Amino acid sequence: MKNFLLPDPGEGLVEAEIVTWRVKPGDQVKINDILVEVETSKSLVELPSPFEGTIKELLVPEGQLIDVGTPIVIIDDGAEVEEEGPVANLVGSGPKKSETKRRPRKGAAAAEPGPVQAHDQFAAAFQTAAPVSRRADEQAPLRPAPAEPSGSPLPEPGPAPAEPAPTGGAVLAKPPVRKLAKDLGLDLATINGTGEGGVITRADVEQAATTTSPEPVEGQATDDSQFGWYAYAPVLEERIPIKGVRKATAAAVTASAFTAPHVSEWLTCDVTATMELLDRLKQRRDLGEVRWTPLVLVAKAVLLALGRTPELHSSWDEANREIVLRRGVNLGIAAATPRGLLVPNLKGAHADDLVTLAGRIDKLVKVAKEGKTQPADTSGGTFTITNIGVFGIDGGTPILNPGEAGILCMGAIQRRPWVVGTGADERIEPRWVTTLAVSFDHRLVDGEQGSRFLADVARVLTDPAQALLF
Repeated sequence: MKNFLLPDPGEGLVEAEIVTWRVKPGDQVKINDILVEVETSKSLVELPSPFEGTIKELLVPEGQLIDVGTPIVIIDDGAEVEEEGPVANLVGSGPKKSETKRRPRKGAAAAEPGPVQAHDQFAAAFQTAAPVSRRADEQAPLRPAPAEPSGSPLPEPGPAPAEPAPTGGAVLAKPPVRKLAKDLGLDLATINGTGEGGVITRADVEQAATTTSPEPVEGQATDDSQFGWYAYAPVLEERIPIKGVRKATAAAVTASAFTAPHVSEWLTCDVTATMELLDRLKQRRDLGEVRWTPLVLVAKAVLLALGRTPELHSSWDEANREIVLRRGVNLGIAAATPRGLLVPNLKGAHADDLVTLAGRIDKLVKVAKEGKTQPADTSGGTFTITNIGVFGIDGGTPILNPGEAGILCMGAIQRRPWVVGTGADERIEPRWVTTLAVSFDHRLVDGEQGSRFLADVARVLTDPAQALLF
């Protein structure tokens, strides 16, 4: 028998959730057959079997979150179960088995035979043979004995007498006030009028409605829905466990927001020339089955601009008190997936030509939305692009990915009126316009560097021919 322990799928993860079992008791498995699909804080991972044999028992149900090293399945390989020692596993063994030994308590043999109540033990700890305020041989001062109660006990106080209802004839109130009291379910005879001569005013009725619960008047319907201000719909709650990608995202953005001093800058630019280039690229059949999107051209502009301002993809080494400048770019692309926000990155994206970059971005986003992004693909990023324009949003102030110095936010690309030309040729035309925003770590990037980077990105998108000068 072999116990398969949940291994670390990578990147030092400490827990995972069982999503789907691919086997059931009685199934025959070989080495490297997929046993289970688990969800970590970064991705969905398929775990292969390290043993060959028959599935004896599934130890953990689907949907349960467990720690790394927990036994999840027993595989019958024909051998005896090992009682001692670590069990073979992909990454390591589970918790160390050891017998806890303690020294016997002092005086344990003289313990009382029966159980002792906790409050008796507590009270006994404060008992003394004599009062601490006098000597043991001193007589206690005389005290008068407490008086014993005598006679029959006094009766309990009864309820306070109700206020007498106003007398002296009919209730004084104007017709609108009477209608209001009727709508609110109030009896005017129980309301004290503050108007001249004891007249009940509208304010008296409203005050009574807020201090007393309305009671139905004879002949009046009691359905609350007839009162506009009184009707309401119940508020229902749904509680969702904080785990997986949501848990990792919450920890990451919180750490980033309270560690790196964020600065954000905005720039609105005319990207008509970029959109025209995009149309021409889509017509190029000789480039193969490439999915051309505005994100591809923005990513290329970002890579070119980072070459001129390497501070935007540097990092802060707190332990060594150093700023780390990188010679290459691992470009992160924020992807909205059914499991939450993922930011996989393209390793060495700075070396890609435009066609290669387009293909890699398309594949990266598809894999992320299918939930198959591996932990290694989400680590090591140096700069990130987030595209909220696909949701029709003009712009935003993104939070940095932990460990990165900059992030660019793409807004929606829309047709807007724009001033073109100069001098006597100046005119307003409909153009493709978007808003770009960059957030950066002010410990690493000064305002001048962040502004120059954003201006370079906008320059390339406004006139793609400018890329030849970078």
